[in-house]
Amino acid sequence: MKPMTHLGVGIGWRPEIADAVERLPGLDWVEVVAENICPGHLPEALLRLRERGTRVVPHGVSLGLGGADRPDPAKLAALGERAVALGAPLVTEHIAFVRTSSPVLEAGHLLPVPRTRDALDVLCENVRIAQDALPVPLALENIAALFSWPGEELTEGQFLTELVERTGVRLLIDVANLHTNRVNRGEDPAAVLDAIPLEALAYVHVAGGVERGGVWHDTHAHPVPPVVLDLLAALRSRVDPPGVLLERDDDFPPEGELAGELAAIRSVVSAGPATELGAEGEPEAAALPEAVREAAGPERSPDPTDGPGVRVAVEAARTRVALGQAALLSALVAGTPVPEGFDRGRIRVQARALAAKRADVVARLAPELPGILGGRDPYREAFLAYAKGRPMTAGYRRDALDFAEHLLIRDLPADPAARRRLTAWWRERAGVRPPRRVVRWARALAGRAA
Repeated sequence: MKPMTHLGVGIGWRPEIADAVERLPGLDWVEVVAENICPGHLPEALLRLRERGTRVVPHGVSLGLGGADRPDPAKLAALGERAVALGAPLVTEHIAFVRTSSPVLEAGHLLPVPRTRDALDVLCENVRIAQDALPVPLALENIAALFSWPGEELTEGQFLTELVERTGVRLLIDVANLHTNRVNRGEDPAAVLDAIPLEALAYVHVAGGVERGGVWHDTHAHPVPPVVLDLLAALRSRVDPPGVLLERDDDFPPEGELAGELAAIRSVVSAGPATELGAEGEPEAAALPEAVREAAGPERSPDPTDGPGVRVAVEAARTRVALGQAALLSALVAGTPVPEGFDRGRIRVQARALAAKRADVVARLAPELPGILGGRDPYREAFLAYAKGRPMTAGYRRDALDFAEHLLIRDLPADPAARRRLTAWWRERAGVRPPRRVVRWARALAGRAA
């Protein structure tokens, strides 16, 4: 495993704060959501950052490497194109699943994979496929979760360690997610940090959240709390991280507050040399393993899925993982019964959170819809009613069109002028005429019969 590029302290680049990011003092690098940029039409503000030497790292959110299906070659190619266009030293993604293929369902969010041998075998094979397709190294992030899977066989530390050993993949450790999982799943962040191979660390995420009703919500829309900075300090005491990045995705504060949060992060990172406990519990200098100092590519241990004799077993594991993920995602987005062993209360919380996020993202992608429907509250009420019976199957942009069509089929909104505006909006984006009244009537009848 090659030594990781030193990144320094950075921030997640978002269009809403692009001007502020350019003015932030001492900024070393930025991370951009890969799916939000087009390689041939990079935003001017991002190009200016690159021109002055600021590194840019693409961060993917839609691969779903923890899913039962093999990675989509088109999505891998798109992620690689963004890495090349940005001159990035690496790309990052998540240890999560985001969709199922049977039935076809989209979560619109990162969901945890079960920490089982089956899921690990599937993830490792998917990671190897991604590594072979990408032009730069890959790092994977631990995610925040509201619930646990029943029947897990490995701890978080064991799962991540074996993933690194079998694939040579790097790790993106989100300390805010460690805190989230402490509150929501009772997991000890220190135990995770002690167990994982920190020599594989690519960089670190830091973000804010909020606790409601005993559940921590990883919002990326609140200030970084002291407890998360404490976890950053705990990680820093074990290793000198190549990079640390502040994430903020909503409710953006004034520029001065962003600068203050970056200063607090910088203070923790520069708090002294990294140390780790020796055999007698005394601090000793942290040493990087030989593998990290080599100039060769990713080092991989023999993988039990490599031999032809185990291919059938891996395919069987994919089938079992697919069945479990489909049952869970269907309960979350389609209202089917919660699978046995899950905390039903937490699944309800997650289902509400997914629906709310879906409504919010559609409103951001199609800001005309709340205006046509009379404001945020009427829009939200109408969308959540629609979402209850219509799981997302093809992404948020298609979801916006399907929502508009759903309303038009039902002769909504009731105001004729608003309905004409919605029809015009739908027609302009769908590229076809809306259904005739007789077709809408037939569809509505079919829907009620179902």
